[in-house]
Amino acid sequence: MLDLALTSAVALLVTIDPIGTGPVFAALTRGSDDAHRRRMAVKGVLIAAGILFVFAFAGNFLLRALGIGFPAFRIAGGILLLLLAIDMAFARPSGLRSTTEPEQEEATHKEDISVFPLAIPLIAGPGALTSLLLLMGRTDGDPLGQAVVLGVLALVLLANLAVLLAAGKVTKLMGVTGVNVVNRILGILLAALACQFVIDGILESGIVNT
Repeated sequence: MLDLALTSAVALLVTIDPIGTGPVFAALTRGSDDAHRRRMAVKGVLIAAGILFVFAFAGNFLLRALGIGFPAFRIAGGILLLLLAIDMAFARPSGLRSTTEPEQEEATHKEDISVFPLAIPLIAGPGALTSLLLLMGRTDGDPLGQAVVLGVLALVLLANLAVLLAAGKVTKLMGVTGVNVVNRILGILLAALACQFVIDGILESGIVNT
């Protein structure tokens, strides 16, 4: 269970990325008063939490409905997370974990950013959804294992909320360079985890014999 908790913490911290979300949130709410920022932060995290928790249980049903085996999803998800890890290691913005330039431009003209782009895709983006479903799959339906994954998810979301509420201070403290350094380190860890997901998927599929 400790191994699952550590794996979940790394995967969800990297893909949800509280540290990287802070500066984006600060930029999107520039000129807003403190009450508005707090409202956007709390609302955005709650909406993202709802999406992630529902997807944690509905994701497997969706895969079965589409006729997709979990080994195939492990391989595809691992490749997706590897691409994300490469972008993080080179400090390149990616549509997997952040908003694209057109999305950022649209968001600057919106008063309520809690749903888009904060909840989706900054918090509950494709990388976070993929990681969560892969982690839930690792539990093999064990209720205790699922509780561990969801508990770690709740802690990461609380950390995200704390960072958003202190976004201005965090941005000034770490600066762009500090955020990029942390993201590069986490990107390396995510790359290794993504490769493990691909290996697990290949072994589970029976393509190769152990």
